[in-house]
Amino acid sequence: MSLAGKLSTELPVHATAEKWFHTFTNQLHHIQHVTHKVHGAKLHQGDDWHANDSVKHWTYTLDGKVETCHETIESVDEQKKRIAFKIFGDAIDHKYKVFNLTFEAIEKDDGSAAIKWSVEYEKVSEDVHPPYGYLEYYDHVTKDVDAHLVEAEKNARK
Repeated sequence: MSLAGKLSTELPVHATAEKWFHTFTNQLHHIQHVTHKVHGAKLHQGDDWHANDSVKHWTYTLDGKVETCHETIESVDEQKKRIAFKIFGDAIDHKYKVFNLTFEAIEKDDGSAAIKWSVEYEKVSEDVHPPYGYLEYYDHVTKDVDAHLVEAEKNARK
């Protein structure tokens, strides 16, 4: 049995891919205020939330438990509206040697949008389950953030 794998989830969203990408590249620190799954986020190391060398500390609920981890931005592809993150620390390191997260805001041909989350991982042992709980977590975050972005757009039009 392989210790490495990749999981993905893709959800349709109401806000535009551009709005989503802008939020994750310029307002990542606000995510903690718009989803009940994230309890806190703070800059752990560095001066800028969106710099590749910055380390963020996240506190969140996963599978009914409060967990913490650290995150850095590995790369940003503005044309593809894709951000690659490295996730590590408390909740991750005892289960996974590698845990890379990719966020992608996808513009569909019909004018709609979708958010795709992909997790590439390597487990520390065969006893560790694939990170399915994280896909469920990202689905919840996506729904909460989308509702917030749609509401913010409505309020801006008033």
